[in-house]
Amino acid sequence: MSGVMKRMGMIFRAKANKALDRAEDPRETLDYSYQKQLELLQKVRRGVADVATSRKRLELQLGQLQSQSSKLEDQGRKALALGREDLAREALSRRAALQQQVTDLETQHQTLQGEEEKLTLAAQRLQAKVDAFRTKKETIKATYTAAQAQTRIGEAFSGISEEMGDVGMAIQRAEDKTAQLQARAGAIDELLASGALDDSSGLAKDDIQSELDRLSGGTDVELELQRMKAELSGGSSSSQQALEGGQEQSQPSQAQPQDTPRFDKQ
Repeated sequence: MSGVMKRMGMIFRAKANKALDRAEDPRETLDYSYQKQLELLQKVRRGVADVATSRKRLELQLGQLQSQSSKLEDQGRKALALGREDLAREALSRRAALQQQVTDLETQHQTLQGEEEKLTLAAQRLQAKVDAFRTKKETIKATYTAAQAQTRIGEAFSGISEEMGDVGMAIQRAEDKTAQLQARAGAIDELLASGALDDSSGLAKDDIQSELDRLSGGTDVELELQRMKAELSGGSSSSQQALEGGQEQSQPSQAQPQDTPRFDKQ
């Protein structure tokens, strides 16, 4: 069971990684990284400003303590001049306590000043890195965009892109349907011409029927022509007989030239 769960977890992570890799845009990732670096740089600058503020506050406190120390020293001198040694001793005691505070504040001031210098140097270095990353980021983004455009153009020319692939498939389907319809129409015409299929409209005829119709039409024309000739000749039987007699006389006359060479030979 444990092995099955591990395998399922590995498959899930592999699928998720592949999906994330497909959805990831390097340009967006670079912009996000640059944004995070800017935020880090802003934090460092804020830290420098906070340290500088603390240092400035210590400097103000040091100024106040040094002013109070100088004032106590003057008071002690005046008390001693007036013969008030006790007041002079008290003033010097307070001044000594203030001097200890001044020493502690000066130590803190030096520490803060050192931290401020380190943070300032770190901020400058980070600023340089951020500027360099920004330049590199823009270069990579421009290169990626150009490569992506070039790839899309190449895919469009080669017809392997998704959009052009859909267009090519649509064209192929249209050509296949057109060829299928043309083949079906040709097959139907051949079947109608051969008589294998009947034309319900009665307009189409096969080759044999067309030949018979042509012969019938020619015979009707000849009969009509003979009838018209008979009408033009007046329809009398005598004229027809004379015409027939003339034809009979013309037949022996045509045979006369055939017999003449026989008599010459004898």
